[in-house]
Amino acid sequence: MAEEKTLVTGGTGFVGRAVVVELLAAGRPVRVLVRNPDHPALTGLEVEKVRGDLRDPASLQAAVKGCSHLFHVAADYRLWVPNPQEMYAVNVEGTKSLLRAAADAGVSRVVYTSTVGTLGNPGNGTPGTEDTPVSLAEMTGHYKRSKFLAEEAVLELARQGLPVVLVHPSTPVGPWDSRPTPTGQMIVDFLKGRMPAYLETGLNLVHVRDVAQGHLLAEARGRVGEKYILGHRNMRLSEIFGLLAEITGRPAPRIRLPYYPILCLAAINEVWATYISRRPPRIPLTAVRMARKYMYFDSSKAVRELGLPQTPVRQALADAVAWFREHGYA
Repeated sequence: MAEEKTLVTGGTGFVGRAVVVELLAAGRPVRVLVRNPDHPALTGLEVEKVRGDLRDPASLQAAVKGCSHLFHVAADYRLWVPNPQEMYAVNVEGTKSLLRAAADAGVSRVVYTSTVGTLGNPGNGTPGTEDTPVSLAEMTGHYKRSKFLAEEAVLELARQGLPVVLVHPSTPVGPWDSRPTPTGQMIVDFLKGRMPAYLETGLNLVHVRDVAQGHLLAEARGRVGEKYILGHRNMRLSEIFGLLAEITGRPAPRIRLPYYPILCLAAINEVWATYISRRPPRIPLTAVRMARKYMYFDSSKAVRELGLPQTPVRQALADAVAWFREHGYA
């Protein structure tokens, strides 16, 4: 009898691809839900590709058929979107459709990829945890709001008996950030010398490989209905630039920008993008609003219960720099 496959959504993305690589390294047959079967991220990876879309429930039912495990990593992750309903259709309704299809198909284990953005966070440098109180009103931007609503639906399905574990990656860095993510773009801009100044904030960085391994550990050891922060080191943005300067030999930006003038500039930029250019703003308003709060988190629960690895952040940044340079981003 053929071994049942593991389905991965978002397998062409930064974190999703890393999850696929870890599954293959473990010798597991992998099926990837794709919109484009020829996506270069999957080149050279021995996976089954099945065409589908989170907005098409019928395609999701076909995708989960014959799969015993599911990693739902896919999401519409944009800091600016001209039509917000598109994001909710993917992140909220698509998640509901996929997980209902998984339940109907008898999938024995589901790992749902959320984000630390849905968790409570004091914002003053005190790390948030899986249990820090939070509400929808605290979500900044449509991405966080849509993921918060999706997470509520996932937790409800867990209460109804779906064997799902939730993981919350912080800010992954490392190789194969091909889009790139906002953090990856920041590294590329640094490498190109396009970062003369910065808006101070705080982030929790983690190697993307640790995040991927954290997914598999959550599948094997996580408790159903529980949340696990997949993160590592809390750092100010100025500290991150300092490490990048050591790694690359390029100077770190020294000019720290004031918050409110940049907020006003971003608001103007957003209006221009929304009503005139219809192209993503250079300074997303959501990003500036998010920068005001230090996004520090405590990943000790995942380290303790799952055995989450903690690769040094310097290595994660060095791996990202090497990959971007090797692939012509900078």
